[in-house]
Amino acid sequence: SSVAAWLLKREGHEVIGVFMKNWEDDDTDEYCTSRQDLVDAVAVADVIGIEVEAVNFAREYRERVFAHFLTEYGCGRTPNPDVLCNSEIKFRAFLDHALTLGADRIATGHYARLREVSGGVELVKAVDAAKDQTYFLHQLTQRQLGSALFPVGALNKRQVRAIARENGIPTYAKKDSTGICFIGERPFREFLARYLPRTPGPIENPDGRILGRHEGLAYYTLGQRQGLGIGGTRGGGDAPWFVAGKDAARNVLVVVQGHDHPRLYARALEVADTHWIAGHPPHSGHRLAAKTRYRMADAACSLVALDGGHWRVEFDAPQWAPTPGQYLVLYDGDVCLGGGVIATAVGGDIAESAPTRAAVTPA
Repeated sequence: SSVAAWLLKREGHEVIGVFMKNWEDDDTDEYCTSRQDLVDAVAVADVIGIEVEAVNFAREYRERVFAHFLTEYGCGRTPNPDVLCNSEIKFRAFLDHALTLGADRIATGHYARLREVSGGVELVKAVDAAKDQTYFLHQLTQRQLGSALFPVGALNKRQVRAIARENGIPTYAKKDSTGICFIGERPFREFLARYLPRTPGPIENPDGRILGRHEGLAYYTLGQRQGLGIGGTRGGGDAPWFVAGKDAARNVLVVVQGHDHPRLYARALEVADTHWIAGHPPHSGHRLAAKTRYRMADAACSLVALDGGHWRVEFDAPQWAPTPGQYLVLYDGDVCLGGGVIATAVGGDIAESAPTRAAVTPA
């Protein structure tokens, strides 16, 4: 975002920096870097020669993002809060605030591009494929994208770092942010346990053999290998164990042995809560590509309309550990079309429907 501001200022735009504080619970320097981030923002603004304003969207974040985050984990799904952070905070709360200041557009440091077409705007992958962030932006609307600028989307990461270094921007060597959006990188299980009750239960293999105990289904995700607390079993070899399913009715975590176990693969997915950037879906049966997680390679697929606004995505090749609650994002070449939430999977046996939703609100 620092280089985005510098580029816009160089082009002659009037630029105002806005620093967002979106998390207040246990806001300590150990995990949440907001204090240092504000210091950095002021230092960057001074170098670029722009004003910077601090705003607090903690209430909006808690109500629009974090409450959903807890609800999804509470019912055994694995949400992606970064997507909601963009659609509800950066491109809604922040956009609305910027417009009240008299701004014409908002600009961010996302690696993505925009292309004007007849009737609207397309969201296009960044030049730097390794840094492309369209996956996280796929829920944005035409209004939001039409009010946005992504100045670094036509640059690669090395160029962005070089511009920052050559122009004395003090954050040129700062590491990219990681962890939960606006909350920071912290011990996840410990953090989640503050908001959701621990509900231990058995860990079983597909045959029902008990292999150990889990600390609560919310703390595990499909495809997870670390933190299971089980080793090799008699006659089972030394291959590692992976989470292959959650039986919410019995509070059982199902695991399989070996990365390539058939139960970890799915040939098709049912997707709900879909959003289409163009305002309408592509034609059913059209050849597309999809991502079921960030940074994965595009996977060739076809799209089939179902009842109730759901869609079935059929892959040319089975996909490894697609996870209910995560987003499936669809592409037509470099154009991001939108996507939806993975509801069920078909193909390995990773496939039962997602657990029933349970209402959970942050304390």
